[in-house]
Amino acid sequence: MISVSAPKIDTHWDTKTTENLVTHITQLKRGGIICRRGDTARRVIDAPSTYALAIEAIEAGATLPEMIDRHGLGEEVDLAALAADGQLDCPVRHPDPAHMFVSGTGLTHLGSASTRDAMHTAVEGGSDSMKMFRMGIEGGKPDPGQEGVQPEWFYKGTGSGVVAPGDPLTSPSFALDGGEEPEIAGFYIIAPDGRPYRIGFTLGNDFSDHITEQMNYLFLAHSKLRPASFGPEILIGELPEDIRGSSRIVRNAQTVWEKPFLSGEANMSHSIANLEHHHFKYRLFRQPGDLHVHMFGAATLSFADDVRVQEGDIFEIEAPQFGLTLRNPLALDQKIDTEVTQL
Repeated sequence: MISVSAPKIDTHWDTKTTENLVTHITQLKRGGIICRRGDTARRVIDAPSTYALAIEAIEAGATLPEMIDRHGLGEEVDLAALAADGQLDCPVRHPDPAHMFVSGTGLTHLGSASTRDAMHTAVEGGSDSMKMFRMGIEGGKPDPGQEGVQPEWFYKGTGSGVVAPGDPLTSPSFALDGGEEPEIAGFYIIAPDGRPYRIGFTLGNDFSDHITEQMNYLFLAHSKLRPASFGPEILIGELPEDIRGSSRIVRNAQTVWEKPFLSGEANMSHSIANLEHHHFKYRLFRQPGDLHVHMFGAATLSFADDVRVQEGDIFEIEAPQFGLTLRNPLALDQKIDTEVTQL
């Protein structure tokens, strides 16, 4: 073990609640945010976006719940009705999509290695996926002040590929598959001094091409360059230790596949702090004003159960700690012209 040298992530937002009620935030496509505490959801007065509220909190040295209380809460709204009407957006966006970075880690959950190992050809001593998983088991939860083993890491894209809850996840024409991966994702904003601040956690769908990945694990990078969806609600607070959710595929109003998924550190081989450290240790990811969305890995895939999705299928991901269900239909993109023109 070596001492941690990367900057500490500021989590002081994560311990405060108002009247002992956990805070969830939702963002509207047309602008404005909604705060839910318990069963009551209300508009936050004069708050154009979660990103703007986070910047304001950093500048004021306040927590997000405190900033919400300073703004005040207005009219009560029906979140479920707004979701059904397609009015909810990704819970946090950067005003410039090029400064919103989406990434993730794999092989971080207990049981995740069996799915990946079955997809990748085994070699003597186990596949590379199994070797990396064992490294996480042995060193993914270091003692405080120590650096644990680094996880697998992948780049997903920028904010231009982030799809709002309810909107289609579009698979490119060249894709061999377009399948779901239920995830928990953390949202982070970089302060002017380069310190990462965690906004909170959401449900995510790490939409991926598992047939391409299965061909060769070195194609993992290609398989991840797809859109993703997050939300609808972001949990402001520490990630619960034990998350028990469900992932399903609905086709023609019928559930054709459903399976529970587990997350939270009680079900992971890495601690959240270790995963955060190994992302933000890179100066590239500590540029002031940038927004980062980082997914912490999945262990449940319909692809592993030989389910093949079809256009129009609806992915549904839910866990009680995160409120509303994340739903997205599958769409297929048309072929595009990729010929390069010489200037």
